[in-house]
Amino acid sequence: MRVVAFNCSARKYGNTARLIERVLVELRAEGIETETLALAGKRVHGCTACMKCRETLDKRCSGINDYISECIEAIDGADGIVIGSPVYFADITPEAKALIDRVGYVARANPELLRRKVGAAVIAVRRGGAIHAFDSINHLFLISEMIVPGSSYWNIGIGGPPGAVEQDDEGTQTMARLGQNMAWLLKRVRSEV
Repeated sequence: MRVVAFNCSARKYGNTARLIERVLVELRAEGIETETLALAGKRVHGCTACMKCRETLDKRCSGINDYISECIEAIDGADGIVIGSPVYFADITPEAKALIDRVGYVARANPELLRRKVGAAVIAVRRGGAIHAFDSINHLFLISEMIVPGSSYWNIGIGGPPGAVEQDDEGTQTMARLGQNMAWLLKRVRSEV
């Protein structure tokens, strides 16, 4: 089994990366292969609604060739997906939105790209807006027929400067439990296939 995580923060090794890693530690402990793709510094564009993905039906974004095209390829071979974003003005980053829109459009044309995969949202926040950002990511998962595991609290970690999120004991415990629940769910879904 394989989970691919997307760090949609402008800081490659900031709080979002640390929260995602806490989830992935638990997955690896259960024998699940993980990979993290960071969008920081990469060329990323939003969907242009060219509709080529609906013509080609090849699980690819045919309209734009950028880093998100590589992300979509990584999703195609994964059993689970983690999308992590810091909060920007009470929502996800532009990079996270571009990823969601492009993956979502391709998945609407090719439903098997996401259907019945396990998806988890991870949010790093300094103060407010975390639940809205959390919902923004989960909307992709739910409309794409994905399965979303819960945790002991919403999947958020609180901290401003890079590394501060590690002082949020409840946030790091929430990520650990999320990873455990995601591993459990991935194994159950795989046993039903």
